Amino acid sequence: MFEVIREFSFATVVTHDGQAPFASHVPIVLDDAAETPRLLGHIARANPQWKQFGDDDVLVIFEGPHAYVSPSWYESEQAVPTWNYVAVHAYGRARIIDGDELTNLVDRTVANYESGRATPWKNELPEDFRAGLLEAIVGFEIRIDRLEGKFKLGQSRPEADARGAISGLRESGDGQLADWMERQLEERE
Repeated sequence: MFEVIREFSFATVVTHDGQAPFASHVPIVLDDAAETPRLLGHIARANPQWKQFGDDDVLVIFEGPHAYVSPSWYESEQAVPTWNYVAVHAYGRARIIDGDELTNLVDRTVANYESGRATPWKNELPEDFRAGLLEAIVGFEIRIDRLEGKFKLGQSRPEADARGAISGLRESGDGQLADWMERQLEERE
């Protein structure tokens, strides 16, 4: 499941204020080096969601590839349309991060997303400018208490149907989901 979190790290953070749910879309960095894995992120201080962080669980949804699956791709005649997908739900309590921890969180986030680029961006911003930017955000960490994988990849379909769906997905430009289905099919064998 960590693979999904790393690869599809732009997540939906969901809280509840006792009256209604609240969702924000946030880039998340996974820290799985600690004994208890944690999710690191930040939101704008102007976003009131950070005030809901505390004693209640937070849900973080990582949405992987997903696509419509046509029954015309199946060998079986008795079939209906469906939607296949990959998702992970992470649960835990959010702790607000500030000061040097926030600076480190931002540096780690930038390093995570800049790695692998031909010419990664370097932080050469004036210190007062950077301090102003840090004042405008609220960092958080969520220690993962529970992870749930949501993988609907045609597991219940006969192999011929699954292979037909994989082929149909590749033809329709949904190769990433087809790759996940293929892996699942290989694990079945």
